[in-house]
Amino acid sequence: MKPIRTICGLATVGALLATTRLAGGAAEADVRRDAAVLATEQVLPSVVNIATESVIEYHEWYDDLLRRFYGRQGSPMREEQSLGSGVIIDDEGYVLTNYHVVRRATRIQVKLWDGREYEAEQIVATEGTDVALLKLKSKPGEKFKAIRIAPDDDLLLGETVLALGNPYGLGGAVTKGILSSKNRRPSKGNEPLDVQDWLQTDAAINPGNSGGPLVNLRGELIGLNVAVYMDEQGQRGMGVGFSIPVKQISAALSRFFIPEVTDSLWFGAQIKPGAGSLMIASVQSGSPAAKSGLRSGDQLLEVNGHRPQNPMVCNRLLVSGENHSCSLVVARGSEHRTFNVRLMSLEDLVREKLGLTLLEGAPKPARQVTVPVSESLYIEEVDKKGPADVAGLQRGYMVTAIEGQKANSLRAVAVVLAEAKKGDTVNLSLVVPRRLGSSYVEFRQGTVAVEVR
Repeated sequence: MKPIRTICGLATVGALLATTRLAGGAAEADVRRDAAVLATEQVLPSVVNIATESVIEYHEWYDDLLRRFYGRQGSPMREEQSLGSGVIIDDEGYVLTNYHVVRRATRIQVKLWDGREYEAEQIVATEGTDVALLKLKSKPGEKFKAIRIAPDDDLLLGETVLALGNPYGLGGAVTKGILSSKNRRPSKGNEPLDVQDWLQTDAAINPGNSGGPLVNLRGELIGLNVAVYMDEQGQRGMGVGFSIPVKQISAALSRFFIPEVTDSLWFGAQIKPGAGSLMIASVQSGSPAAKSGLRSGDQLLEVNGHRPQNPMVCNRLLVSGENHSCSLVVARGSEHRTFNVRLMSLEDLVREKLGLTLLEGAPKPARQVTVPVSESLYIEEVDKKGPADVAGLQRGYMVTAIEGQKANSLRAVAVVLAEAKKGDTVNLSLVVPRRLGSSYVEFRQGTVAVEVR
């Protein structure tokens, strides 16, 4: 039987490292400043409060009739507000939170522990893991206090943990407990729990705590608070709170901090932390990374002459070169090799594959279509004799989906096209304007197959 590791020594070390005060000439340790207090002080500047505003549309029985004759008119709207928490994970102002906190937000406001407030934009999210990445709209060069992230599997069952956040919108708060379970699996039979590999803790997690950090006594992020257990009658399970584990957070960061997401540039390789260095996890066929010779399994040693410590730093180095070019040194087996990669803009990727130019945000004449402008892309230009032209697409059409996936951003379309090979067919869902006389425009919906070149 393996010996059980304890953490009681950490509290002792914390107390010994705490500040001292002089009383009668002798140094006396302040017993209040234990490891939990020190960890809280270290983490608190990275914890943020998040307030969102969402515009919700009502759907009345006569809406379809109005849309048929007048376009997008007549639907009443209402505004909803919600509160949550988040944590800064990069000194340039990138914030992690739960996807459900910001999922329908039309406006996101973030308040720091010292009272500073910022508008934020949602960069990317994964609905399946309930993780979202935000970027503070700050001044150029402004830096923020980022939390340290624990190694993926550095978790001790029973260790003391702290949950920080904004419960009930009351402001920053911290609760203390232990790590009760390291991997809650999906329920079987009639069991009430239905969570996948989440962490369980008895540190209090209340409404508004969602998206806040769960940390260990070293002040490292080990989870992202997400939920508290409720039974079928809506009764709160006392001492049963859940957090998304650091392993899932690290996996999300490897997908978030790539040039395609942060800088609208096609690199075509996913990078994740490895043993002692970053590792190239996968390479897209036909991508700039693939054309340069990079392979899955390469250990990434240098990017543009610098050693990247984490995916965030690596991503900044990848896009720092002139003309979107970068030099990578990798270890492949016992050899060190250098590869030069030229990144491609997502706009050029779409044009290369389909022969058209897409705009995010439609010009004024196209804003009365049957879908919100934020959920579609406007066809600005079609190359003569290109794939889109052959398929019959024209300037002024709106693309609402590609292969069943929402086309709410250029990146969403590029992600699908990056995986498509020459000769493949992709299905585009469209809204097509058709003028009826001089005063009315009818908008028809349909799907067109376009061959990738």
